[in-house]
Amino acid sequence: MPTDARHDHLTVPADRPDRGRPVAPSTGRWRPLGLADVTIDSGFWADLQRLNSTAMIAHCEQWVETMGWIGNFDAAVEGRLPADRRGREFSDSEIYKLLEAMSWEVGRTGDAALEARLQALVARVAPVQEADGYLNTKFGRPGQAPRYSDLQWGHELYCYGHLIQAGVARSRTHGEDDLVRIATRAADHVCDVFGDEGDQRVGGHPEIEVALVELYRVTGERRYLDQARAFVDRRGHGALGDIELGRQYFQDDRPVRETTVMDGHAVRALYLAAGAADVATEDGDDDLLAAVAIQTVTTLARRTYLTGGMGAHHEGESFGQDHELPPDRAYSETCAGVASVMLNHRLLLATGDPRHADAVERTLYNVVAASPAEDGRSFYYTNTLHQRVPGAVPEVDVASPRASSSLRAPWFEVSCCPTNLTRTIATLGAYVATADDDGVQLHQYAGATVRATIGSGREVGLRIETAYPTDGTIRVVVTETPDESWTLTLRVPSWATGATLTHGATHRAVEPGFATLARRFAVGDVVELVLPMSARWTWPDARVDAVRGQVAVERGPLVMCLESTDLGGSVNVVRVRTDEPPVDEGGVVRVHATRLALDEPGWPYGSHDATDGTGAVTGEVDAGLVPLVPYHHWANRGPSTMRVWMPTAD
Repeated sequence: MPTDARHDHLTVPADRPDRGRPVAPSTGRWRPLGLADVTIDSGFWADLQRLNSTAMIAHCEQWVETMGWIGNFDAAVEGRLPADRRGREFSDSEIYKLLEAMSWEVGRTGDAALEARLQALVARVAPVQEADGYLNTKFGRPGQAPRYSDLQWGHELYCYGHLIQAGVARSRTHGEDDLVRIATRAADHVCDVFGDEGDQRVGGHPEIEVALVELYRVTGERRYLDQARAFVDRRGHGALGDIELGRQYFQDDRPVRETTVMDGHAVRALYLAAGAADVATEDGDDDLLAAVAIQTVTTLARRTYLTGGMGAHHEGESFGQDHELPPDRAYSETCAGVASVMLNHRLLLATGDPRHADAVERTLYNVVAASPAEDGRSFYYTNTLHQRVPGAVPEVDVASPRASSSLRAPWFEVSCCPTNLTRTIATLGAYVATADDDGVQLHQYAGATVRATIGSGREVGLRIETAYPTDGTIRVVVTETPDESWTLTLRVPSWATGATLTHGATHRAVEPGFATLARRFAVGDVVELVLPMSARWTWPDARVDAVRGQVAVERGPLVMCLESTDLGGSVNVVRVRTDEPPVDEGGVVRVHATRLALDEPGWPYGSHDATDGTGAVTGEVDAGLVPLVPYHHWANRGPSTMRVWMPTAD
């Protein structure tokens, strides 16, 4: 494929091995491809990236200015702190996540106006960094608490993590500049203060670990990897002390190597696991990698919602116990979805296990894509699976004081999720494909071009043509190929029983996992994977007692939901018939539903089953075939009640 066929706006040298890659391990089962190698140009993810580029990044930029969080850096320079500081102790991190998103987006699109805004923002941050590399607007000045005086809650190391990740993004898309130098000085400071001869504590919120490993991959400086390993190894020994929520809130109750399932604050746990996976990969620590893989797979099996969301408790934003997954009380924070994608992508690269690609797909479509509104100017922080009462429309110019807002809000007093979305969506191309010496592997499906170098410098070019997830046909056209055999690998999702693979006159059934085709390809060859997309019933494990006796509908990778907008009444008293499959007409999915007619009870319990026509139930109204909508689309038509899991009428 000719170079000019790609939208490649990165300014770093073309032969730089980590060019445009958000994650760039030095070893592993597969090599990642990045923004220089994959261009998404049509379909679902292209539309979301366009929304990010035209609305979401600018919306976040405007709000961090309005909230005064960028102004904290100006106030620091002008000596107006602490009196004029605004926002929580972690507000600096929102600026850094925004800088990371801008860096990836400029690298992806070459947007000159965004580049100017990025540089202007860096210019406001740079003067605040102190001579020894320390950088924070909350601590260390007269009238403020001393540096590192509150590692439980202060988030200083967490903020550094996001600053360093912004610097890594800039380095891999642009090269050395002020942002990269700021991030490197901050990392050096962290190593100086928290190294082997220094402060042996850890921060309350993991994040620094993934950042330090990635900076090591950029620079080759071993001290960054060693410091990341130290933070991973120190955690789990009670260094942060007890709190009301328990040491598990900080993942400080047991070492990472001894953890078999994730517990405590979901985002913290997932970031820590991602950092541990990075450390294990770079150090060749198979035992540590195995521990992270086990706890991840176990958490997926026992503590994850159908949407891929994680976190069942509002208290502590935490995981519940095994199979404790109440749909109406789901916290399922958007940031936890982002962190799950980060972790599972790393484990996919390291191990080649298709379960991790399945988890990335499920979470991208049903958590990440569910958070932003269709106009990209309001967001969900939490992602419930059952909305019992219609939400209240938030004011467009007021930040929501609570995460569990009933409709998408333009901003939050704690707005970690919108900026996290912008950096994730800008890098979606990195999840599409990988390579190894034998060939190319396709993990996520979108209209895209892919270019990869496989063994001995051989170049492979592919064009992916698909309307996925609306349609299950993925057409892969070979646009460049060496004159020798290589292997094309396509992921078959775990739900795709009955998939087929076609190449020329060869047509065969393929099972969930990976389908491979090894041969000498020619330019113009077409490989077609067809995934069965008809809507299907999904029943829960009997141990998930919160939804026992209920059923959900999935179509391809999409979780569907029922909204009162389509039912004509509250979803709280609906039942569906499962004696026939959902009706699926070109992606328009409908189920046969009824609504219970109810009296107002004096006491909600009795000696009879209230669903058999006794007690408060006075009858049942046949609603006929009622349409479902993709979960990621819900609440875009105004306030409604909604549910993913529906009681059955069987």
